[in-house]
Amino acid sequence: MEGKDRTEAILDIAKRRGFFWQNSLIHGAMAGFYDYAHLGCLLKNKWQNLWEDFFVGMDDNFYEISVCHIMPEHVFKASGHLASFVDPVVRCRKCGNTERADHIIEDNLKENFEGASLEKMTEIIKEHNIRCPKCKGPLEETGILNMMFPLNVGTGEEVRKGYLSPETAQGAYINFKLEFECLRRKLPMGLAIIGKAYRNEISPRNVLIRMREFTQAELQIFFDPDAITEHPKFHEVEDYVLRVFPAKNRESRKIDEITCKDVVKVLGMPKFYVYHMAKIQQFYLDVLKLPKELFRFRQLTDEEKAFYNKYHWDIELSLESLGGFKEVAGLHYRTDHDLAGHQKVSGESMEINIDGKKFIPHVLELSFGVDRNIYALFELALAEEQVKEEERTVMRFPRIVSPLDAGIFPLVNKDGLQEKAREIQNLLKDRGFVVFYDESGSIGRRYRRIDEIGVAAGITVDYDSLQHNDVTLRDRDSMKQIRVKIQDLPEVLKKFLNGEDLGELGKPLKQ
Repeated sequence: MEGKDRTEAILDIAKRRGFFWQNSLIHGAMAGFYDYAHLGCLLKNKWQNLWEDFFVGMDDNFYEISVCHIMPEHVFKASGHLASFVDPVVRCRKCGNTERADHIIEDNLKENFEGASLEKMTEIIKEHNIRCPKCKGPLEETGILNMMFPLNVGTGEEVRKGYLSPETAQGAYINFKLEFECLRRKLPMGLAIIGKAYRNEISPRNVLIRMREFTQAELQIFFDPDAITEHPKFHEVEDYVLRVFPAKNRESRKIDEITCKDVVKVLGMPKFYVYHMAKIQQFYLDVLKLPKELFRFRQLTDEEKAFYNKYHWDIELSLESLGGFKEVAGLHYRTDHDLAGHQKVSGESMEINIDGKKFIPHVLELSFGVDRNIYALFELALAEEQVKEEERTVMRFPRIVSPLDAGIFPLVNKDGLQEKAREIQNLLKDRGFVVFYDESGSIGRRYRRIDEIGVAAGITVDYDSLQHNDVTLRDRDSMKQIRVKIQDLPEVLKKFLNGEDLGELGKPLKQ
């Protein structure tokens, strides 16, 4: 399936089955705003819960906090957003259409130009005669636009200038000192935030990949800068192999597979940073169980990364509909830029004292675009295949994030099968599973429906179930089935959702 066709197929399933669609469709949707429907919320919440359990669970001194979306102007003066949170823009001289300059160049030349100077982008546009995508008119010289949403807070003389926060990170920095005291003055200290961010993107595109209102999952780790070269658990990952795409490999496009200890030795990266690279890769490969060949770390050059990031590697997944590897997360060593900035503007000291040593902590940021990751799950899950005489559309979401854990079906709607199926539904719900009941249509049609929305397991109650107190458990991907005693079903289903092969959990039935 070609990229554009694949995107259209994703949008069709998302809208028709209840995952996501553009906001305010009945009033004429604005670009860059999407609502999550019932299945989309289930999928998104599962991903977020996995993220929180895994990353906040890395250390006893990591905690989740919740912060406001609206913050006063001084927050963004301190963070540098007022001065530098800008995107390069070009305007059509003929129709007035505005586009993001690096994106319009990328669309035409199929290369990444993020971070290039305004002069360089203007030169490229002229050299390649890049025109307006809407009317083919000539483009003006590249300019800049601040992407924050300003607003007035209060009324009358009490009005203060505020902004919708363009990232969740500032909430961790402005709360650092209070949390440090509450958590008994220990480092490293991690503050995680899953929340909304708002950016007035010039040209939102690629569905959930680039939006104006979106969700981030971020972990800010505050630590002693002298500890950057070590991590107490580095020995656990030193032989773990990372998939890295260093800047020196740009021309060859080669992804290196190299152990963590060799990343430290050969690429000169500090152990504290590399340990967290390993944990991020483990989240994608071991928790979500994505194929390793679809994952890589991409090193940003000095021209591409923010000036305050000493080290910056993006986490990328290969997405066919978008033409290859695309960023879904990032790992940034931000030094003391953030706390020092808030100290300077607020007048409040961010310096701490641990055992007589005074310093401003440094920050390692693990930043994930939740919506980008959800789109990536759709992209990597969608498959169309021939099954006997008919085509099957199946969403092969990782079982652990499938929006629904199982569908429960009585084979026919009589003779007590419905009542038995409802009993099993209640049993599994009581054990914490997200399940649903469906009795309409043939059993084959019901299987096709759950395949298309990515439900990992189908449970069928038949006449044998009444006699032997067992059910059929079906795997969405292989379509293989086993018989399972109802009393064992919760444990078997749990093992299956955690990745165990169906054939290891019971005797396969002949198809």
